Amino acid sequence: MDSVVRRRSAPLAALAALRPKQWAKNVLMLPAIIFSEAIRNPTEWVHLGVAFFAFSLLASTGYIFNDWRDIESDRRHPKKRFRPLASGELTERGGWGLMALTFSAALGLAWVVSPQFFVVSLLYFATTLSYSVYFKHIVILDVMFLAACYLWRPVAGAVAIGVAISPWLLLCTAFLALFLGFNKRRGEIMLLEGIGGTRKSLDEYSPAMLSEFQAITTSGTIISYALYTVLGSPTDWLLLTLPFVLFGIFRYIYLMDQKGEGAAPDETLLRDRPILVTCVLYLIVVVAVLGFAPRADRHPALAVEQAAAAP
Repeated sequence: MDSVVRRRSAPLAALAALRPKQWAKNVLMLPAIIFSEAIRNPTEWVHLGVAFFAFSLLASTGYIFNDWRDIESDRRHPKKRFRPLASGELTERGGWGLMALTFSAALGLAWVVSPQFFVVSLLYFATTLSYSVYFKHIVILDVMFLAACYLWRPVAGAVAIGVAISPWLLLCTAFLALFLGFNKRRGEIMLLEGIGGTRKSLDEYSPAMLSEFQAITTSGTIISYALYTVLGSPTDWLLLTLPFVLFGIFRYIYLMDQKGEGAAPDETLLRDRPILVTCVLYLIVVVAVLGFAPRADRHPALAVEQAAAAP
């Protein structure tokens, strides 16, 4: 009955195969422009918009390829069996045609942005393919490669507008991606309890082990962001955003433990109103602080030396 209710036309099935909700992950491309002087440059926003769409199409190519490879196991999954390829709404031939279209369009747009962004796009896609083909079946490395796919996004955002890639941005993103990844595995184990034949690596995880990983990555995420606000940010006033980060992480853990969420992080983040409100408030405070707060002098000793050496 579910398969009948969920039956979609070919165009709608093709759109669903692109997983446009997953494009929300590409907001990780925005910090590069938000935390730099380029935020006031409309041209750079246009470049980033094109880059965002290119990365979205490239991600969709990877999703379709992953669905094609997992078509049999997805048919045994309580939720993934409704995906277009697994349900038969989109034929395998149609899936390959859609992949060719999105891949060529993505690379064309990437080249328009810049040759450097084109290279980063290829590296991101290579990471995605290596995850789908091999590393998703190896415990721990599956989450690390999943996190690497997240990590390419802020790199791509910086390259698209030609600004330096902040190591603080990479550190915070890496811990956040690992946090989401291990919680995703925990949610999948809870969802698939008693159901076999979906993914080999899930059998190697245990709730106790994932709880340990959750504690480590939670601490890493919070500490790295807190250190960034006091050591690496352009103004000390950015510390005002820390409560929003804390609430967002604690709220996500609450949804995992008490509501059984987390198996699909994108759905959890986009569906939970408190988290959405927190993200909006965080963005407002960031823009206000970066726009009006005084800049911090991170190297006072160097400033004194330079002043003393001046004629």
